[in-house]
Amino acid sequence: MNDSYGAINMNQTAVDVRLELGGTVGVGGNSVAVSDLMVVFEAITQTGSVQGFADALGLSYRAAWARLQSYEAALGRPLVHKTRGHGTVLTKFGASLANAFAAAAGGLEAGLLRETRAIELRLRELLTGRTGALTLAASHDPLLIEALGTVGGFDLSVMGSRAAVERLLDGAVDAVGFHCGARGPGAAGPPFSSIEAAGLALHPLFEREQGLLLAPGNPHGIRSLTDLTAEGVRYVNRQKGSGTRDWFDRILAEAGLPATAIRGYAVEEFTHQAVAALIACGAADAGLGVRASAERLGLEFLPVGWETYYLASSRSLVAPALDDLIAAVRARAAGLSGYRPIDPGTK
Repeated sequence: MNDSYGAINMNQTAVDVRLELGGTVGVGGNSVAVSDLMVVFEAITQTGSVQGFADALGLSYRAAWARLQSYEAALGRPLVHKTRGHGTVLTKFGASLANAFAAAAGGLEAGLLRETRAIELRLRELLTGRTGALTLAASHDPLLIEALGTVGGFDLSVMGSRAAVERLLDGAVDAVGFHCGARGPGAAGPPFSSIEAAGLALHPLFEREQGLLLAPGNPHGIRSLTDLTAEGVRYVNRQKGSGTRDWFDRILAEAGLPATAIRGYAVEEFTHQAVAALIACGAADAGLGVRASAERLGLEFLPVGWETYYLASSRSLVAPALDDLIAAVRARAAGLSGYRPIDPGTK
C-alpha cells in the first residue's frame, strides 16, 4: 500500500495551490463567510440578476434568493434591490462592502501570490522529492554570478535592484538579490522600505566596494566627481532603476552636480562587467561599478564607498538551494578583493 502511494506521489509533477481571501464578517451574533459575499457581489455586478447568483452556485432561483436573504438578515442591511428595466443591482451598502472587499483582496494579492509560490515549492518537494528551480531576480554582481554557477537550482533574471524587489513584492519571483547604496533598505525609500512591512526574510550576503572605474593609467587624472565634468571625459552609466545608478544620482545631488554636466550620462549598460568592458576598450573613460570588475580588466579604481548586497524571500520559503546559495556567496566574499564577509548572524 505504501509503495503504491509512493509511485502516485512521484508522478504528481503538476502542483496547483490557490490562496484566496477568506474569513467571516460578523454583525452581532451572526456571521457570513467573506467568500460567500464575494460570490454574491461578483454575480450581481456581472449579470444584474439573482438568477446569475443562482447559476454561479448551481442553485434554483428560489434557493439562491433564500440564501441571499439569509446573508442580508445576518448583516442587518439589504445587499441588493430590483429596479424596473435594470434588473437587480447592489444597494449602496452592498456596493460599499463590495468595494471594501475588492480593495482588501487587491492589497493581499501580492502576499498571497508569494505564499502560493512557497507552498507550491514545498508541496512539490514533499510529493516528488524535488522543488524545481527557484526563480531569482537579481541585480548584477560578479561574485553572485559565480556562486550561482556552482550551486545550481536557480532560474536567474538579471535586472535593476528596484525592478527585482518590485517583482518579489508583487509575488512574481521566489527570491531577489539587491543593493541600495550605503543606506539600509529601511532608509532607501520605496520599494526597498516595503520589504520589512511585507514580512519578507532579509539576508545580508556581503559588503562590496563601489567606485569609479577608470581607463588604465587614468589619463584624464580623475580624482573626484567634479573631474567627470572636465572636457573630453566620457562617462558610461548604469540603467535606470539599478542600485548603482541610484547611488550615482544621489552622490551627484550631494555634490551639487547636475546630470547634464556629465557627458555620457545617458549612455547605459546593464552590468558592472559591461561598464568595465566599455572603458577597457576605450569607448568610455569612467563609470561607477564594483572593484572586482575593475581588477578583472586591469582598470584604475577610485573608491566611493561600501554597500551591503542583500537576498530577500518569503519567510515561509523552505528550499535547500537557497541556503546553499547564501552559504556559498558568504564563503566566497571572504577571499575576494573588493568584498567583505558579513557575520551569518547579522539580520
